[in-house]
Amino acid sequence: MSRIAIIGGHGKVALLLAPLLVARGDEVTSIVRSAEQVGDVEATGATAVVADIENLDGAGLAEVLAGHDAVVWSAGAGGGNPARTYAVDRDAAIRSMKAAATAGVPRYIMVSYLGARPHHGVPESNPFFHYAEAKAAADEHLRGTSLDWTILGPSSLTLEPGTGKIDLADSGDSRSVSRADVAAVAAATLREPRTVRLFVGFNSGQTPIEEALGSL
Repeated sequence: MSRIAIIGGHGKVALLLAPLLVARGDEVTSIVRSAEQVGDVEATGATAVVADIENLDGAGLAEVLAGHDAVVWSAGAGGGNPARTYAVDRDAAIRSMKAAATAGVPRYIMVSYLGARPHHGVPESNPFFHYAEAKAAADEHLRGTSLDWTILGPSSLTLEPGTGKIDLADSGDSRSVSRADVAAVAAATLREPRTVRLFVGFNSGQTPIEEALGSL
């Protein structure tokens, strides 16, 4: 059994991830921003903790993360507001990495996206630009930490049922993948040491998830 903290616990991927972890015997803490989200999270079998990660300082985040074996970042501002995108997807994400290190949490899984990189090629006129910039900065910071990190790079997300199969991919081969399969990849990644210090890009595909990750 592991103790896993999911930041952004009310997100679509997180709500699919939590029951997978609970079902295999892990103890899950899902961190949400409002009390109204607690019921949905607790229905997954996770323990809900209300914490405003956008405004919580590093010491406060470290207190929330203390005692866990791993952190999964699955939060996001949701786009639309550049200032909030940077505040959540970059600044709060980086604070959470520092907090994990302070709290002695060794494992950190970042849910990013397949094209995430410093030279992402998204024009500044594109509304997606600010998110691309924020994710690039957060991912690069994570790469420079001493955490046992993995960055997950799913392609375009869908609400289709999960298949349990993926194809590993690079940024030039972006198609789509279901959120259910992203959750399954995150769950498998937590138990696959081959994924440590790797960016794992993937689409929906033909290879069972554990087999794909085991090939890395």
